[in-house]
Amino acid sequence: MLEKKESTSLPAPPEPEVLFRINPNPEMPSLPSLQDTTRINVRYPLIEPYAYAHIYWDQATNELVYQVEEPPLNESEAMLLETIENGIFELLNISFINVSDTNIIVAYLEKNIKVLLAELGVKVTEEIFLKLIYYVYRDFVGLNEIEPLMKDYFIEDIECNGANTPLYLVHRKYRNLRTNIIFNDMEKLSSFVEKLAQKCGKYVSYANPILDGRLPDNSRVNATYSQEISSRGPTFTIRKFTSEPWSPIKLMQFKTVSPEILAYLWLMIEYESNFVIIGGTGSGKTSLLNSLAFFIPPAARVVSIEDTHELSLLHENWLPSVSREATGVGAEGKFGEVDLFTLLKESFRQRPDYVIVGEIRGKEAFVLFQGAASGHPSACTMHAENVDTMIRRLETPPISLPASLVETIDIVCAITQAKVHGETVRKLREVTEIISVGETQDSIKTNTPFVWDPASDNFFFKTESYMFEKLVKRYGLSREFLQREFMLRSQLLMELYRQNITNYKEVQDIINAYYKTPQTVLKRFNIRM
Repeated sequence: MLEKKESTSLPAPPEPEVLFRINPNPEMPSLPSLQDTTRINVRYPLIEPYAYAHIYWDQATNELVYQVEEPPLNESEAMLLETIENGIFELLNISFINVSDTNIIVAYLEKNIKVLLAELGVKVTEEIFLKLIYYVYRDFVGLNEIEPLMKDYFIEDIECNGANTPLYLVHRKYRNLRTNIIFNDMEKLSSFVEKLAQKCGKYVSYANPILDGRLPDNSRVNATYSQEISSRGPTFTIRKFTSEPWSPIKLMQFKTVSPEILAYLWLMIEYESNFVIIGGTGSGKTSLLNSLAFFIPPAARVVSIEDTHELSLLHENWLPSVSREATGVGAEGKFGEVDLFTLLKESFRQRPDYVIVGEIRGKEAFVLFQGAASGHPSACTMHAENVDTMIRRLETPPISLPASLVETIDIVCAITQAKVHGETVRKLREVTEIISVGETQDSIKTNTPFVWDPASDNFFFKTESYMFEKLVKRYGLSREFLQREFMLRSQLLMELYRQNITNYKEVQDIINAYYKTPQTVLKRFNIRM
């Protein structure tokens, strides 16, 4: 008979000792909002303590510029770095660098760089060694020259228009800025676009010169590979996304929306209304869609469908789907392609309570609004400046929806970029209720319960709501109940704003709790029913 013994747990292996250390979460400063841009001069860490952003007014060009400051290398140090990087290419297993643990990666690089230096018979000071490690880490583990930009919370877009021209970026605070980063070598830029493709798990070549993909950190990449596509050579645009979704309260902090608008949309989403978010490129459509998804009831089955994965929901019962490009071409056409249309058709077999489409452009709209007409509440975004433009796009090719399906849209949220006191901001310009859509443009009937006034920078709303009346008829709710819920939720959202409760997980937990025990939540925040 075997004797039972307690198992002895082995001690955890010691973490590798490394000289090179970076602060993964440097403190973000509060950047000044100055109408006089000539007085702006700020510096903050990107890859601390090695790379910093310096934003200042350039007297020579009379513009605000963004400078990446990295450890300087003299000529001999630059030549040594080039030798080391060539040695790494030839001798080391670069695939090892896909390991996610930064300490393991750095320890591996440090060990092998020391070996390379020993073989070269070169001795360097610790200061120079750490500089060399930084650049090797940046170029092999990161994204080369733009790695510091990828670490900047304030950057929305990184734009390269070809070789021998500065990179530009879109800054959350200071908008379009020229940087000091330039790809002077066409071959090096082509190699970098290949690296972007590899990071996205895709392939780019002269035969397939357009790249559309997503980096491991969920940043969206669009790139071209050859001069035949762009006369300046390879190009790329990277759209960065925040690692955490913006909660509705965060949008209130940015003054994009008011608590009344959010309370109204909360009610509409709870009672299964269909809505479309419209706006121009970079206006914040997807961010608003993600924030409004916080209001979907916690137990609801949510299916999302996108070209590239941008939405980030906290719902456990969420099925995210992403389209896929063709993997080849066969006798019957494209092989292996899974487009939005196919995903959307399949989604209605998955018994969704809510269907979310990242952006509609073509025939998938027909399936989406047919589903909405058959009782599946739906939400999507679309490029359009106003409701009239949206309806014209829906009713004309390539979408060609009949007016009866366009009428399944209950609410249209129009978001825009605007200038307020000289600062570029995002605003939910208006919320429009669709009453009816006839065969002609003049027969469109709408009601606008919420509107933003650019002159006073205030949101105004009126108590007459077509959708409230619709909910009264559809669900047998009383007008008094809807008005009371609207006021209570407005107060709750305002109280979260006052108490600076913006964390997406905490906000989601409070909204979920309100669905289950509203009295408890209201009591917690001292709101009288």
